[in-house]
Amino acid sequence: MRDTLDESQILQVVVEQVALGLGCHYCDTSLYNINQGTASVYCAYITSTTSARRHIAFLDFFELYSQLLQGQCLQFCEIVPTLIQSAQEQLAILVCPISDGQEVLGDLRLCHQKDDAFEESEVRLMQQVASQCAIALRQARLYRAQSIQVEKLEELNQLKDDFLSTISHELRTPVTNMKMAIQMLSLTLGRDQVIAEQDRVNRYLQILQDECTREARLINNLLDLQRLESKEPALTVEPILLEPWLLKLLEPFQERTQDAQQKLQLDIPAGMPPFVSEPVMLERILTELLNNACKYTPAGEQIVLSVHTCAQGIQVRVTNFGVEIPAAYLERIFDKFYRVPSSDPWRQGGTGLGLALTHKLVEHLEGAIWVESHSGQTIFTIELPVLPEGDGT
Repeated sequence: MRDTLDESQILQVVVEQVALGLGCHYCDTSLYNINQGTASVYCAYITSTTSARRHIAFLDFFELYSQLLQGQCLQFCEIVPTLIQSAQEQLAILVCPISDGQEVLGDLRLCHQKDDAFEESEVRLMQQVASQCAIALRQARLYRAQSIQVEKLEELNQLKDDFLSTISHELRTPVTNMKMAIQMLSLTLGRDQVIAEQDRVNRYLQILQDECTREARLINNLLDLQRLESKEPALTVEPILLEPWLLKLLEPFQERTQDAQQKLQLDIPAGMPPFVSEPVMLERILTELLNNACKYTPAGEQIVLSVHTCAQGIQVRVTNFGVEIPAAYLERIFDKFYRVPSSDPWRQGGTGLGLALTHKLVEHLEGAIWVESHSGQTIFTIELPVLPEGDGT
């Protein structure tokens, strides 16, 4: 009984083992439908011509089922016809309720082809088997209910993924067209010098360009996050010379930090050996962390990207000074759509998808990421292992 969570297998094992163990010619189990007031034979073991019960209404055998529904075991005699004309045989019948202490789930019935009553040891054995059967049935039903719930949750999750995919694609198309139109308008205005207030027009165009880029980033984050959660992405692993690779990655951030009166520093040991990883994902991770640092670092403060070797591969830290995240919010920092309350005094916006996407990307690179915030600084730390080259999974 304990080796399976299949209800039919549990009951079949019970009737076979009880009948064989006690040398009886018939044993069956019935399951109750309390709402309908019926008992239905679920499994039966028969070695003679005795017919098996099928569906029985409680009211048709009120005295019998009134005792069983109260958890009482009972035995009686029954006279049944045989194959020989006008002949009858007398059966001793023992019925035990299958109860888990909360409700009666059914009953276990045993038949002897003899006139004597069941021995006390047989009654005790039947009660113990019925009790164990009730526990196994309850576990099977709980497992089935949980499986159904998991299937429903998976279905809802798939619907959510489908919705995000559809809405993201629908949003991406007009944004792409807007961006193209802005570029064409910029070229046109650049050629036509007779337009008045050129500076103001250029400022408006820049606003449109920035907002369009921001919207496109949101859509790309939604799509990437949906793809990462729905399937394992393929990895194109290759050796990376970290120092020149990181210097190139930091180029656009150097101008950005200068405009914001911030200081950006790279700290990496000279002569580090090539690091084998997925460059596209690694670039996306560091870009998201640097974007986050630039957004929340006050003017005059410093952002440091440091790299060191560790036992499994490398450890990368992105530290920004002049800002702290309250300890109560740190455990939710990588949740989707979560933003730390009142953490954006400059009102630069955001959806809380960047760090959630970063966490997923680090997981797919078989690494770990965590955040610390104290002493006027916030530190995002990543540990990444060396991946086997040629890994296309």
